This record gives sequence, structure tokens and C-alpha cells, in this order.
Amino acid sequence: MQPDYLTIVMFALLGVMIFMMFRNGKKRKAEAAALQAKMVPGADVMTNFGLFGTVRAIDEAANKAELEIAPGVVVSIHRGAISRVVEDEAADAADESDNDAAELNGEPVDTDAPEFGERAEKPKTDN
Repeated sequence: MQPDYLTIVMFALLGVMIFMMFRNGKKRKAEAAALQAKMVPGADVMTNFGLFGTVRAIDEAANKAELEIAPGVVVSIHRGAISRVVEDEAADAADESDNDAAELNGEPVDTDAPEFGERAEKPKTDN
């Protein structure tokens, strides 16, 4: 009697899929815990619906957070609606350190490059 290779492969694929589901679940749970740890009063955050603000207070019992979206304007939202903590200073510092490292290595730094969203000038051709 020969083993049924198709059945063996199907069970192996099922096992791999179950393993990946558990692994992804653990990863998402760890990311959510890291987000909750960074979400403290004074942190700049972005909500799922694109609203930026600064956390003023967090109510653990009611699962709400108060965001200041403009000076003097405070809104109350569900804590789960906060999708990420915005860290602009770290990104700016990383960009500056990349330029500094390029200068130290003698590489030219292109400061005339267009920013994201800007149109680049087309080179003029002699036709």
C-alpha cells in the first residue's frame, strides 16, 4: 500500500497555515501592547480616521481618551480609535543624521532634490 502524498501535503499545508495564524496573532497583540505603552498624556497621536491630536487624559475604566486637536479644543474618543503614536522628531533626526553621515563619507548630498509631492523640473532639450 502506497502512502497518499496529496493528503500528506494537504495536512502539512494546514499545519503551516495554523502556525502562521498563531504567529500573526501574537505579533499583532505585541504591537497593540507597545502602542498602549507609548500612549501617555502628552503624546502626539493619529486616529484611524486621520485626526491628529495630543493625548490630554486617558480613562482606563471607560476606555476613552481625550485629545486636544487645536488649542482649547478637546474631543473624547474611544481608545481603540488611536492607530499610532506620531514621532516626528525621531524621523527628522534620522534624516539629518543620514545627510551628516553622507557628508562625512565624502558623498555629495542632493539638497536641490524636490520634496515629496513637488514637481521636478524637466530637463530642457535642444530640439
